[in-house]
Amino acid sequence: MANKYFKPRKAFDFNPHPYEIGVIFGLKKGFEDNLFVKRLYDLPEAEYDKYYQYHLAYFLNKQPQGEQEFFTFVWQVVIRRIKYFERKDPFTSSHANDMELIEKLLKFQKYLRSIDQWDTAKTLHEIVAEQRDEIKRQQELIATLNGELKAAKKLESKDYINIADGYVLAFLDICLQIQEAVIPDTGKELAFSQTQIVWGKMIKRYCREGHNEISLETIRRYFPADKGEPGAKYAKIPPQWRLFQLKPTRKRS
Repeated sequence: MANKYFKPRKAFDFNPHPYEIGVIFGLKKGFEDNLFVKRLYDLPEAEYDKYYQYHLAYFLNKQPQGEQEFFTFVWQVVIRRIKYFERKDPFTSSHANDMELIEKLLKFQKYLRSIDQWDTAKTLHEIVAEQRDEIKRQQELIATLNGELKAAKKLESKDYINIADGYVLAFLDICLQIQEAVIPDTGKELAFSQTQIVWGKMIKRYCREGHNEISLETIRRYFPADKGEPGAKYAKIPPQWRLFQLKPTRKRS
């Protein structure tokens, strides 16, 4: 089978790229896996990704959709080589060197695991265990969300505050006065909110005018996000709807 996965060294090229595989006479057919691994042995761990990506780019140039195929082939090359050393007689003179090479292969295998997008490197047991963990996480999340939903439903009410028909602006004026009210003894705001939209949402959710829903857009006209620059849509409460005046009473003894 002709090599198609790894970028070969050209015959008699005396200045090849350091990641190209082959000997001075080029790449002998059927030896590409041996030469890929042999070159790997000489690389520091920090260069594993560059080495892998160099040959991946070569392969994808020919087969643009072949990333998974390339990964699977490299993974199988490494697995076969590890098994080869593991099957060797441990009492031979090459055992110490074999163990060193296995260690390098295991480090490269660890790198491959880190980039595996297809669970190629995982056993069925590992995949099932991960799926069980994910199911457990999802169940815990569902339980948490159900608890939050249950707590939120306790605050729900089918009832609402009904504002007399035609008097919504008078009610909004009271709400605006509440924002301006200060506690006489301390000078602090009686009711403070970071944003104005919370007033609009509160009125929209819990109030009706003549038993009819109130438009949030209508409410927001009177509660601008920036009071300093309220914008073109801002409107003041007309004088005829300022029917009430909120003011502090005399301090009771």
